Amino acid sequence: MTSPSEEHHETPLPVELPLDEYTSTADVPLTTQVFRFGVTGGLSAIVDFGTLLAFLAFGLPFWLAKSISFILGTTTAYMINRRWTFKAPHSNARFFAVVALYGVTFALQVGISTALYHYFPADAWWRVPVAFVIAQGTATVINFIVQRTVIFKIH
Repeated sequence: MTSPSEEHHETPLPVELPLDEYTSTADVPLTTQVFRFGVTGGLSAIVDFGTLLAFLAFGLPFWLAKSISFILGTTTAYMINRRWTFKAPHSNARFFAVVALYGVTFALQVGISTALYHYFPADAWWRVPVAFVIAQGTATVINFIVQRTVIFKIH
């Protein structure tokens, strides 16, 4: 018989993202996907907006800074969404579909944010963040709908 001080208690393992086990997109509830997409989008938006501000501080033209920051942010989003949000294994067909989707949202995001940046008063401190949020919001809605209904159903 062991005394209470001799009892063995297992330390619980840390919570890990299920990055190696894939299930069908249909097996992940919509609410879970929306939540995960939101978390991933938040992280990707930080990458996008942070690099946008950094490139603007280095004197790059807005359209070029936004183009580069978009590529960095969407690459981050795809890598996380594929494995965590939609739990999908690698697929060349899916990858090329995402590239096509991101091409469309790239044009929308850079176009909308650049147009708004130049439309808003040049001395307005809020023109970069407001242009970013409007363009990002538009692209996010389109990305989620197309990824959930088309891209992550490709096998």
